[in-house]
Amino acid sequence: MVIHHKDNCPHSKDLKKAFVADKTIQKMAKEDFIMLNVVEETSDKNLAPDGYYVPRILFVDPTLTVRTDITGKYSNHLYTYTASNIQDLADNMKKAKVLLHSEL
Repeated sequence: MVIHHKDNCPHSKDLKKAFVADKTIQKMAKEDFIMLNVVEETSDKNLAPDGYYVPRILFVDPTLTVRTDITGKYSNHLYTYTASNIQDLADNMKKAKVLLHSEL
């Protein structure tokens, strides 16, 4: 799970607070995922399939492929999540767990 954010971005800060406060997400993050926090933008286009914006969260499988079938609810920023839709992130984390375990 790759989390792109900026320390000075209000949307990133709000998402971080919601992420930390959600016990289900915290449990999955600790037990089921390898988390990579990216604060400085990367030039790797694979990690920006629909553009360079923050916050964005990508799920990457063991073959290092971005899972384009696991996205948020916004059509213009497929990989963004906000504090108000933190449940969508939790649901996608569950989906990623099931998909990746069933494909291994």
